[in-house]
Amino acid sequence: MSSRTYRVIVRGVLDGLDDDRRAWLRAHAAEHDLFASSFTEQGSTTYDGSLAAFSHRVVVHVDAGPGEEDEARTAGELSALQWLEDAGVGVRRLRSTATCTDDVRVRRR
Repeated sequence: MSSRTYRVIVRGVLDGLDDDRRAWLRAHAAEHDLFASSFTEQGSTTYDGSLAAFSHRVVVHVDAGPGEEDEARTAGELSALQWLEDAGVGVRRLRSTATCTDDVRVRRR
């Protein structure tokens, strides 16, 4: 079966932050700036100094077939949840979008 590549963006609201977690996130904010983000297989998480919301960008590979976009979104959400768990951060209002890079057409000028 063939594999398809998706870029998944997961967004949500940071939740349950105590003072120690807020301090840790602020200390690492430069590493998680939007301009430092990219789509990688490990995932790239961004947030700003207000610590209100986050964005997680990840590349996932799924088997082609029915439901592949849902599978890609689920894999992206699991990647984001893993990062959040490792950082000791809660989340609410999780949502995601997925774009298949195999379907993107580049128009040359």
